[in-house]
Amino acid sequence: MPLEGSARIVRELTSRGYNAEREAVTLIAAADDPGRTLDRVVDAAPEDGLVVTTDHVRSVLDGADAGAAAAAASPAERSPSDAPADPPVSTGTDATPSPENGNESPVETRGSSTAGAAAAAAAGGPESFERSGDPSRRSLEIANDMTGESTGTGEYEDFVSVFRDRLERLGSKLRGRVNHRPATSIESMPGGSEVAMVGLVNDVRSTASGHWLIELEDATGTFPWLVMKDREYVDLVDELLCDEALAMEGTLSDDSGIAFVDSMYFPDVPRTHEPSTADRHVQAALISDVHVGSEEFMHDAWNRFADWLHTEQAQHVEYLLIAGDMVEGVGVYPNQDEELDIVDIYDQYRAFNEYLKQVPGDLEIVMIPGNHDAVRLAEPQPGFDEELREIMSAHDARIVSNPSTVTVEGVSVLMYHGVSLDEVIAELPAEKASYDEPHEAMYHLLKKRHVAPQFGGHTRLAPEEKDYLVIDEVPDVFHTGHVHKLGFGKYHNVLAINSGCWQAQTDFQRSVNIDPDAGYAPIVDLDTLDVTVQKFS
Repeated sequence: MPLEGSARIVRELTSRGYNAEREAVTLIAAADDPGRTLDRVVDAAPEDGLVVTTDHVRSVLDGADAGAAAAAASPAERSPSDAPADPPVSTGTDATPSPENGNESPVETRGSSTAGAAAAAAAGGPESFERSGDPSRRSLEIANDMTGESTGTGEYEDFVSVFRDRLERLGSKLRGRVNHRPATSIESMPGGSEVAMVGLVNDVRSTASGHWLIELEDATGTFPWLVMKDREYVDLVDELLCDEALAMEGTLSDDSGIAFVDSMYFPDVPRTHEPSTADRHVQAALISDVHVGSEEFMHDAWNRFADWLHTEQAQHVEYLLIAGDMVEGVGVYPNQDEELDIVDIYDQYRAFNEYLKQVPGDLEIVMIPGNHDAVRLAEPQPGFDEELREIMSAHDARIVSNPSTVTVEGVSVLMYHGVSLDEVIAELPAEKASYDEPHEAMYHLLKKRHVAPQFGGHTRLAPEEKDYLVIDEVPDVFHTGHVHKLGFGKYHNVLAINSGCWQAQTDFQRSVNIDPDAGYAPIVDLDTLDVTVQKFS
């Protein structure tokens, strides 16, 4: 087997089911007979060995006992610094239908990322190759980009406009399911009447008897709805957030002062949703939260990722979608300056641009800002200003607002940084939304058809003439970041991905018990919407 360079050795090891340390590959390549040496290394490896280590290769080259070499290669014998433990991550899901109530996540295969990633990263450098795709067949369209379109002044009328727009657009998805009546009309109906209303949740509170009182508001006023504690759908109440759109049906009390809820409807994604797919085999890498400028930015992992993008293993990756927080920023959280490697915000973006240059120049790149970036904190966030765009000029990346919808070869990807996930996880019960399963929190945003429904909470929202945060059209892929946790699954056939981060745990994260999933790159096959996770940390 003739071997020409480290990249070929990496591919051969990968085909046999092994990852390899970078120096181990170098030692094999430097041997007098690389092919025979590789065979000896593999033959001497234990059956449960997954990683070919430098010590293992040296033992083989020195003619050491095969058992000693196997012990050197065994993951159980390696130190934590040599073999970082994988967090529990998904390695793919089938497009299984969601459960009837939409609250449970589909079954996911758990385990470490694919073997090829670390092995490719172990190569000394990228091997030259031509990317498989035909650039003339690429297509990339942007929708809902509000950069340069902000009209909000913070006046009372702006708040009225944005909530009217939300009610109208989300209400239109609900009115076909119920015989809707305005709040003022319901008040004048006789007791015992069957009624229905579409509105925004104004308040949710429990009664002394353990029932739930939900106040809905529409353009005419408010009306109270009582959910009895013994009804089968009462568990939906703890999913509600203020200001989300909702439809209710029920029966008026004798005095017409309240309605007893019989059914409850969310705007939701139709269970019959059929996602679009590309008509050729092409892939997109989805990443977020790079955090250049932090002392904990994982530059080695990024370098391995960039190197991997130059290899044949990544030949079908033609798009790179980055969901915010390109840099660490300045003054984002208390005492952040003590954890900065680069203290000037513009220097952080210059450094990020240098790392971006390592990415193959023939990739199409789309970026949105996040809460650490130098844009306004209130959402929707417009794309970066001209000065920062000029600094981040590598590869002429598309820079759009947060959120935006990117349609890549017919596949629509809703990109949202994800600050509201903190609020969803804080408000909902732990079994319905948690940091360990961030995609399940994303399911609730899809169900509500809004990326940040609750106003006045932790998520800063800017009033505009229209609500740019409404999910008008059902996306094929929903991509977020922010929480620094990796997870994905399918909700009513929409692929939801939170892509982790490229920043090791900071002191601040440790203080708030955040254990990040860092150095991962989910890769989406746009022709099937299957996902693999490449690990570079």
